[in-house]
Amino acid sequence: MKDHPQNAPRVVFILALASVSIVLLSLFIGPVSIPAAKVVSGLIAGDDAIAVIIREIRLPRALAAWLAGACLGAAGAGLQGLLRNPLADPGVLGVSAAAALGAIMAIYFNLAALAFWATPIAAILFALAATVLLYALGAGRVSTARLILIGVGLSSFCGALISLAMNLAPNPFALSDLVNWLFGTVANRSIDDLALAAPFAGLGLALVLLSAPGLAALTLGEETAASLGANLARARAFVVIGAALLVGASVSVAGAIGFVGIVAPHLARAFAGQNPARILIPSALLGGIMLAGADIFIRILPFDQELKLGVAAALIGAPGFIWVAATSRRMTS
Repeated sequence: MKDHPQNAPRVVFILALASVSIVLLSLFIGPVSIPAAKVVSGLIAGDDAIAVIIREIRLPRALAAWLAGACLGAAGAGLQGLLRNPLADPGVLGVSAAAALGAIMAIYFNLAALAFWATPIAAILFALAATVLLYALGAGRVSTARLILIGVGLSSFCGALISLAMNLAPNPFALSDLVNWLFGTVANRSIDDLALAAPFAGLGLALVLLSAPGLAALTLGEETAASLGANLARARAFVVIGAALLVGASVSVAGAIGFVGIVAPHLARAFAGQNPARILIPSALLGGIMLAGADIFIRILPFDQELKLGVAAALIGAPGFIWVAATSRRMTS
């Protein structure tokens, strides 16, 4: 597929418009049917029950789903560009599982009750540790099959520790909190939750965007990129730290969500070309659209108990992952 740089601004504009549209659409969907005129008036002003539902329940939920998806899309695009591997993804490589483990450990040891920032900080630190470990094990040099095996091993280890925490949960209420983080949900999120995660997400996105020149140079190979004057060490550091911040922010508002980080960049390449520097923003926007759309999907399902967002994302994203894996040329490397 050829790159078309002139199309990039138009692609970003269309995806940004679609992001706003899907967030607004989510305001009309819920267990309580609200007329469109009252949804609009409740979003703008008022302090009645409808305004509370729109501004304090539906809007934070929609924004949380979009933010989590955008974080995963940007992180996935950055990792794929750094590792030069279309199967690199925070979920597949175990980074999301590590972040979820950090959040669950903070909840299990009651650190979240002691400090409101304990859960996102723990998620970010564990995600950073997992990303550094992957790169230290040669994630940028090993074959796709070996990289996936390393990610599976890391995910399995983190999953075992998560299962241990759930098995030793002191009461059913603590177990319920752990399950919410493990399966992923944006229900009952508030503006305060978004305000806590947004700075980490913004800083992570900024770091990944700053790595764009290095990611573009890496497509020519490390030796050629270095000969052209690209600061590869800085690009690696920006992607590793940025991806950890993004995944941690995503986990802090939505729990463990898989497959968005691998599917969104792949879809972005269909619109913005193969240059990893130009798919960062489209991947973030597509990730947000995908997860916000998945949240709408689970709200319209005729189930007595709402499906967890992480489960819905896996049901939608897993076939996409299979398709990417089956069609990727790197699978033979």
